[in-house]
This record gives sequence, C-alpha cells and structure tokens, in this order.
Amino acid sequence: MEILKPEQIKELLDEAWVSPYERIIMCADEKNGLVEITEDHARGTCYGGAAWEVRHYQETGSLVKDARREGARNVFTVGLGEGELELTPGIAAAGIESAKIDENEIKVGYAGLAGAGVAVAMCRGLAEGVNRVEVHEQGGGGQLGRASLVVPKYEKITIGIDDTDTDEAGATWALSNEIGCILDELEWAHYLNHTIVQLYTKNPYRTQNGVSISITFAVEPGMKEKFVDEVVSQFKKYTSSNDTAIAVHDEIAIPKAVKKYTQKAKNQMVEIEEAEKIAKENDIDLISVTGEQGKIGALAAIGLSNDPDEAAKVGK
Repeated sequence: MEILKPEQIKELLDEAWVSPYERIIMCADEKNGLVEITEDHARGTCYGGAAWEVRHYQETGSLVKDARREGARNVFTVGLGEGELELTPGIAAAGIESAKIDENEIKVGYAGLAGAGVAVAMCRGLAEGVNRVEVHEQGGGGQLGRASLVVPKYEKITIGIDDTDTDEAGATWALSNEIGCILDELEWAHYLNHTIVQLYTKNPYRTQNGVSISITFAVEPGMKEKFVDEVVSQFKKYTSSNDTAIAVHDEIAIPKAVKKYTQKAKNQMVEIEEAEKIAKENDIDLISVTGEQGKIGALAAIGLSNDPDEAAKVGK
C-alpha cells in the first residue's frame, strides 16, 4: 500500500487524463451507522461522470444505501463496514467497498475498472478536502484501481426555515441561501445544499407561494451549539417577519415520522402543537427566532431536505 497526500499526487502525475475532483466532504452519523459523501465531480463540471457513478455505484455491493446527483455533484449515503464488490465492465464497473469512522477522520474504500479506477485514487485524491489517499492498486488502462480516501470527519446539520418574509418584503428561499453562503465562510462549516419545500397551497397564512426551506451543512464535531447560535443570529438580523422559526436536525437519516409529517404539511393545514410534538419525539430542535408560526414549515422542510425534486412538487 502507498500513502499519498494531494500535493504528492500532483508531483507524481502530469497526465491530461487525470481530471481532479473539485471537493469531497464526508459527514458521520454514528448513531445510525452511516456516512454521507458529497463529491463535486471532476472540475465541478463533469455531469456525465457524476451520472455514470450514481448508476454504477448502486449496482455494485451493498454499502451504498442511497445515491443522487445534483448537477456535477453526487451525494452517497453509505453504511459502515466492508462489502464485496461484483465489478463487471460496462455494467457495474465501480463502487464503494468499505466505510469507517475514526475519532477525527472518515475512511472510504473505492474500487473501479479502467477509467473508473483512475477516478478512484488519483482524481479523487486531488480534491479539496482530502487528507490523504491509501493506494492499494493504482488502476488505469484496463486495470483495477483500489484506494481508500481519508478525509476530516464532519457532522451533518440541516436547518429548516420558514416565515422570514411578509407581503411587503423578503424572500425566504433567497435569504436562506444568502445566509448559507455567509455561514460557509466559517472555517469549521461548509454549506452543502438548499431545498425548497412546497407546502399546502391553500394555507391562508402563506405570503404567496407557500414554501419553506432547508439548508444543509457539514460542521466540525463539537461545534453544533456555536453553529446554531450563529444561524439564529443571522436570521434574527435579516428576517422581515415576526413569525420566523427554524428546525435543527443533526443526523443523516431522516425519521419516517418527520417524512410523513412533511407530506401532511404539503396537503393540509397543520397546527404548531403537532409540529412541536413530532419534533420532540424525533430529537429535532424547534427554535423560535422571532415567533412561533414558522415552526410548522421549518419542521416540514427537514422531511424532504434530501430530495429537492420531490420537495418542489405540489401536494396530491
């Protein structure tokens, strides 16, 4: 086995066929035995490579529990442990064969045939956010490539938001995105995702379109309390409404009861008391920023935070 840091890979390789991934971030959920991998594919523009991987990674082995693509970005939910890959050229040519959480790092093992083998070790190894690569087999040409990627351990924190606007001013989707970008400037947090959740369209309390928002982050372990304080401070500073509230979820897995609640909020009126009950039962914090009404939509935003396309749909 050869252990390489990104700068060493750069020194070793000067090949046009090695296209660096832009950034890789991994979050740990030890309670549920999961790792979530967010990969910005080669140069942040390789939509085709991202789509190829999402298909193939779900066809090989058993560790990949879920996979989705957002442009050139892939998000994989992976179970902990090891699993054998059945690699077949053109059909199931690459996959994830191991995932392990250590005290301060996450290690994920990849394997791939031919070009996918190059991506496994070298292209990923050049990404922002990688500590080192443990190369088992380098790959390239018609060869198998196997390598373990070692990255800093982060925790996933999803913030649900609602009621930041009024009839006169504001836009919750835009404010949430801008605050996400502000928080991304913190050295210990990375802004990962923004989801718009369409709520019940006949809600008399809606400003106009009736949506709530989730924004998702990777945050260094031990920084949750400080991070949430910063989130509350930013929304309190910039909201236009007296009804603003947020929900805070700190796991990769989303409880079934919360998903069910979100579907209900897309199709009918929901009371604040029900939102508070569901949140408490599922260890989700509901925080009043300037008021209580926003708690309903804030919790609903959590349930579909991992599925932006489904979240945008009008209830049935």
